[in-house]
Amino acid sequence: WRRQREPHTLSRMCAQFSLDHLVKNINRGDVALPDIQRPFVWPNRKVRDLLDSMYKGFPVGYLLFWATGDGRRATGAEAGARTIGVVPKDESVPHWLIVDGQQRLTSLYAIFTGHEVVHDDYSSSRIRIAFNSLQERFEVFDAAIERDPEFLADGTPLWGTQWLATVGGYEKRLEHARGELGVAERTEVAERFERVRNPSAYPFQVVELDASMNEEDVAGVIVRINSEGISLNQSDFLLTLMRVFRDKARRQLEDFCRSARTPVGVGASANAFNWYLEPHPDQLLRVAVAVAFRRAVLQHVYLLLRGKDLETGQFGAVGREQQFDRLQHAQDHVVDTLYRHEFFQCLERAGFRGSKMISSNTAILYSYALFLIGRVDYNVPLDQLREIIARWFFIAHTTGRYSGSFETRFESDAARLAMLDQGDAAGFVGLLEQIIEDTLTSDYWSITLPNDLATSASKSPALLAYIAALNILDADVLLSTAKVRSRLDPAITLKKGIERHHLFPKAYLRNVLGLTDIKRVNQIANFALVVWSDNIAISDVAPAIYWPSQLASKGLDGDCLARAACWHAMPTGWEQMAYDTFLAERRRMMANVVRDAFRRLADSGYEPAYAPGEAVAEAPISEPAIRQLLEEDLLVAGTQLVAEEGGASRSAILPPDGRLYAEGESYDTLLELSDALGIEQNPWKAWVAELAGAGARPRRAAHRRALSGLDVVPHRCKEVSPPPDAGARGSEG
Repeated sequence: WRRQREPHTLSRMCAQFSLDHLVKNINRGDVALPDIQRPFVWPNRKVRDLLDSMYKGFPVGYLLFWATGDGRRATGAEAGARTIGVVPKDESVPHWLIVDGQQRLTSLYAIFTGHEVVHDDYSSSRIRIAFNSLQERFEVFDAAIERDPEFLADGTPLWGTQWLATVGGYEKRLEHARGELGVAERTEVAERFERVRNPSAYPFQVVELDASMNEEDVAGVIVRINSEGISLNQSDFLLTLMRVFRDKARRQLEDFCRSARTPVGVGASANAFNWYLEPHPDQLLRVAVAVAFRRAVLQHVYLLLRGKDLETGQFGAVGREQQFDRLQHAQDHVVDTLYRHEFFQCLERAGFRGSKMISSNTAILYSYALFLIGRVDYNVPLDQLREIIARWFFIAHTTGRYSGSFETRFESDAARLAMLDQGDAAGFVGLLEQIIEDTLTSDYWSITLPNDLATSASKSPALLAYIAALNILDADVLLSTAKVRSRLDPAITLKKGIERHHLFPKAYLRNVLGLTDIKRVNQIANFALVVWSDNIAISDVAPAIYWPSQLASKGLDGDCLARAACWHAMPTGWEQMAYDTFLAERRRMMANVVRDAFRRLADSGYEPAYAPGEAVAEAPISEPAIRQLLEEDLLVAGTQLVAEEGGASRSAILPPDGRLYAEGESYDTLLELSDALGIEQNPWKAWVAELAGAGARPRRAAHRRALSGLDVVPHRCKEVSPPPDAGARGSEG
């Protein structure tokens, strides 16, 4: 490899390293894995194929190492190097960092030593590869192979000190199943297992990058190598640069994504959890880039973060540091728990209850970016921001605004925002309102949306918009008093919830009408949401036969039936209609339901009738409520309460005595605390409780809840009536 500014060669071919020698160097910490690489992502079948190639003597490629230099401990630290062996990083000075060959060397190390690997979803497991000595075949371990006497289910012991006992045990098991082995067979089995062990002496060619290369040069090498092999996208390039220059920022993203996969618990791990998206570092990076630079085309940002002046074309360390500072500032907002929970309230308001109702993650990401821009840069009041972002997400998700050429679309939106002055809250809201109005024309509601509903796709954005509309309208399930929203709660797992029922049954369409086109049979407009017991009770007969009997059996009054017909877009006399006529009319009515629900989002008096995971308390908690929450282990001593009023944050501490302490004074109730601090909002909605002390009774962590609006972060909410003497503001809860 050569650098343009230096003519001399910066790589050389080293002597061959045996795999056994490499493993020993890894164990000693002489060979380390630099964190400028991606995580272990190989499927186990590729590890199997690698072992098979080595067993047969095929070449498996060279390794590329970066020499840190004698005593150059700082180089490894700056590059974020971590050893992949058994020696802790702080006790070992690596001589080489793995630049290319990470997947091969990590997988072989895991196989030979039995160490677990961490996957890109942050789970960990051992790699177990089985060997059939009779067929000379490697396979990935599974239950069937474990029962097969011809397989040694786990080859790892072959490279340990007890390998002879392992082979002996295998032979006994084989003989028990097949009969005694002859001398020739024993010899053949032993020879084949010896060949399996031979990869420990397998020679690897190693190309060494000179120690004089700096981190940016090595990052460039990695980009070039991977762009010719496993494809890297632009976000991978940015994450590579972050590994080199801002390793702490990259780890912040990874730690946050890891914690976001845990729905219950204490401390930070549950703070990051949400029901909508299990984020990956590249997704959060996109949001941070959008907030920091108003960019979505990451290729341009890659140049900026390398310190390139887009006017002069020159690179510089000063410019690079400034851009990374800017990105870090935005990233701190992106992973801020308070902002994230505020944003997800926007999605709740928009009627979307969880990931099953999401067809576009980019709609979440760029709506979140706009939320942060409005919250931080334009100082939009939270209630107003929640309203406009709920509407924005609804239209972005439904119209596919951030699908396809989403990068161009977001940068176009950002360019229009750039014309506003910093802090212009009214301008920010007005601009988004204008875009919404320009998008949702009368033709959209009467033509475009009904046409979008003419599909059988179960994840159709138009269908999900209709279901969200039912949540906004707090609709009942068809022919039931159960709420659609309660049956779609992502925090509750039911054996049977609501189901999509064919209004014109499949068998009737096939056998009577002769309709065999599955796409027409499964049209969105032919489905309605019913409880599962109703679905199995409705036979495959004409709707003109089953519908009157269903109405009679439910005993619902005229008002209930009228509301059901409106919510579920049931044309008058639908059961007597021709099928295609029914579909066309119902699509039109479904579009009207979506339109009416969307308009309701603009009503400042509208509030969602739910929060994901909420439950209704059996009895209200009376004052002193905070002390009782402590006694019942619903909150823990040391909890910090935070509220915002007029752009300023106020905080209070809850010690073991059950009183609230703020600014040197103590208070018995939330109402007293709010009055003293001049907080005008409903105190049961104004205060957020952040759990303190990760070790506080973790066995009951899943049962800690808070009052309605007193959101306990990170746990789901439990609706509890406010105390009777909480005053007018308290009664709103």
